Parts: sequence; C-alpha cells; structure tokens
Amino acid sequence: MPRPSRSFPRSPDHPPHRKEHISMTSIGILGAGRVGSSLARSLAAAGHEVTLGHRQPPEQAEAHESGAARAIRFADQRATAATTEIVINATPGDSALARLSALDTELTGKILIDVSNATRHSPDGLPADLCYPGSSLAEQLQQALPATRVVKTLNTMLFPVMTAPASLSTAPTAYVSGNDAHAKAVAAGLLADLGWQPEWIEDLGDVTTARATEALVLLVPHVLRRSGFQPFAVSLAR
Repeated sequence: MPRPSRSFPRSPDHPPHRKEHISMTSIGILGAGRVGSSLARSLAAAGHEVTLGHRQPPEQAEAHESGAARAIRFADQRATAATTEIVINATPGDSALARLSALDTELTGKILIDVSNATRHSPDGLPADLCYPGSSLAEQLQQALPATRVVKTLNTMLFPVMTAPASLSTAPTAYVSGNDAHAKAVAAGLLADLGWQPEWIEDLGDVTTARATEALVLLVPHVLRRSGFQPFAVSLAR
C-alpha cells in the first residue's frame, strides 16, 4: 500500500467545526491505557495509519493485540512522536508535561491533540484538585512546546464517549481549544472520523480557553460516586 503524502493542506481560515481533508494520516498516540487504546482502534478502523506509543517494548505490546488491532503499529513513545505527523496525548495528565517536554525535538512542527486532564487524585483514585489552577495542561504544553500546535479536545467525557458519541441519549459536545486554526480544523476532521457531528463540536477559541474545560473534570468524581462509571459527557445545551 503506498504511503500517504507527508504534506498538510494549508487553510488557516478554514472553520474548525468543518472536517478538514487530511492528506497525511500518520497518527501517533502516546499512552496505551483505555483512552489511548480505544482511540487507536477507532482511528485505525477509520483508515488512518496509527502508531501506539507504549512504555513497554513494542514486541510485548503487539503480542497482546489481536484481530483488527493488528493493523496498529507499536513503538516506544519517543519513536511514536518522531515518526508520525499528528500526535495525541493520552498519557496521565499529572505527568504529561514532563513527559512531552522531553519530546520537544520529536514534536517540533507537529499537531499535538491533548485529551488529558491534569489532576491530583483523592484516596479513592478520582480527581480531586487541578495541577495547574489558573492555567491548564494544554497551556503548559503550548508554552513548553512553542514550535508545536497544541489542540485541546475530548477531555470532558468518560472515554467510551470519545469514540462512540452517538451512544448517548442526548447529543454530547466536544470542546476544542487552540491557537492555530488549521490545527483545530485537522482535529475536527479526526473527531468526524470518530463519529462526531459538526454541530456537536464547539470551538471555544485560543488555548487559554482550555482552562475552562479542564476545570470541568472536578464534576466527574461527584457524578461517578453517585452513578458509577456510566458513559456521560459534560455538554452544551441550546
């Protein structure tokens, strides 16, 4: 199968709620937990070339995959960031800044889609406090990686909703924050491939708006303690 072109179409004025054509479909996902693995399977099923970045040796990770997941490539996180054009951060938010700052060379010039929330946890393992009050993980990443285009999205829902938004009884919202219009349009294109309708995608503006959506994670422990781990999203009703 021929390798896709490595160039992104440039259309900085393209509205980010519309699907952007992505001629390069090489996507690296950092973090192989439930979030990263779910995104990897869904994006691979949508036809993208996906590399899943593991901490463990790639051959051990690949040995645990079967079926359609065999189409996913495996590498360590540095190689994943270096060899792909779009990178998704699905690592734990409380350690993501240090981890990704160490990959500044590999992430230079790339789009980084951040789906994590940086929180300190309570004894029951649920979010308790924000790591960056008055700021956000997305802002910290953009400051640490000035040559990378950071986009924040998919951080206001339980992970099953990320790849199956239509499964909820009411339409969910995927909020998008970032400084680069083209990067947000590319992110919206990937959201469309995950099943998100254009009217469900809400562009909030520049990366500083991510502090609002990241703060919404403080609702999560109260909902989970009352209702359990039932899929939900913090959505905008009009």
